[in-house]
Amino acid sequence: MFQSCLICTDFSDGLDRLIHFVPNLAQVGLAKIVFFHSVPLWEEGEIPRIDSEQIATAKTTLSDALKSVPSGVEVKVEVATGRPVDTILTILDSYQIDVIIVGTPIQSLLQEKIFGSTTMGLGKLTSKPLMILRPQLISTYTSEELALRCQHLWRNLLIPYNDTSAARYSISQIKACLKNSGNTVEKFLLCWVIEDFGRGAKLAEYHLQEARAKLEVTKTDLEQLGKTVDIEVRQGNPLQEILEAALRNDISAIAIGGDGKGNLLQWTVPSLANDLLRRSWFPVLFFSGQK
Repeated sequence: MFQSCLICTDFSDGLDRLIHFVPNLAQVGLAKIVFFHSVPLWEEGEIPRIDSEQIATAKTTLSDALKSVPSGVEVKVEVATGRPVDTILTILDSYQIDVIIVGTPIQSLLQEKIFGSTTMGLGKLTSKPLMILRPQLISTYTSEELALRCQHLWRNLLIPYNDTSAARYSISQIKACLKNSGNTVEKFLLCWVIEDFGRGAKLAEYHLQEARAKLEVTKTDLEQLGKTVDIEVRQGNPLQEILEAALRNDISAIAIGGDGKGNLLQWTVPSLANDLLRRSWFPVLFFSGQK
């Protein structure tokens, strides 16, 4: 689905383990892989300075990624000093990157406001897709399990869809990615969750039928790319139903996006995209929109 990626690790998120799985990552179509770590400035003295020792240690650790590189794959190691969001944006200016892989712990909006979030910061500043992997899971996989996970990053995608501009934008971005490198995605599940059933059974049935009809149109559109597409209409809490659908359908990742207009997410306002980014145990592929 993607040909190049930037893997950002702070060495506590488990993503540094991926340096040993470059051949497996290559199996999902990645021909360029950049491993990146940001070292904060040393601030114990009166004047902040570059922590040369930490930079050297980080480069040495990540250099293991260069040991088993398959033919046709390019691997780079980058270590910079500064705020992670700023340094990541600088790296993006230096490389042609299709997707950014980050490890973000599950947290509440309050925790995010207190401690900050590199992922949320990136979502506001770059149009590159973000692949969010949970450190709690990556860190507990055995080597065999992690190798398999790397091979199936985008194998079966669940796409929450409700015919909004954000949903249509995610479909358009997925289609564009598939045209560039589409052989690693096998199956899609389009899932529409309807919340309000308080106005009577007839109105509820009307909304269900309308949702199915619109999903069928999108299904046909994606099937033209040679992929298997299933549809599912659920009712209830959107976050809970999406996660339940992912659990019951053997999903590799949940793909969701914004409206592509630059103001796609009100980051302080509850939304399904925000909830998934903060609370989903499943990997989330987030198309953050044009900036």
